[in-house]
Amino acid sequence: MSQLSIIEEVLTLEELARYLRLPLETVERQARQGRIPGKQIENEWRFLKAAIEDWFRSKDSRQAMIEQFGVFADDKTLPELLRTIYAQRKRPETEN
Repeated sequence: MSQLSIIEEVLTLEELARYLRLPLETVERQARQGRIPGKQIENEWRFLKAAIEDWFRSKDSRQAMIEQFGVFADDKTLPELLRTIYAQRKRPETEN
């Protein structure tokens, strides 16, 4: 894989907003709420294009994010960890 291909697979917040054809503010809010899979590195957001495509195709965006972390598939502590995270964020564990 070339250096350019790797760079094109990682999107900035602005690039993702253009890709999804949504206002920048909407994409940033959704990312901050954990509804769009991404990583905030200091003050900058980065998104893997493949993760965005998986998330966009899925019915349950949270499940798509969890599947990106397949390494945790056999981790028996994951359900409790997720409950704790959602409780701390005061968010429901399932989408309505």
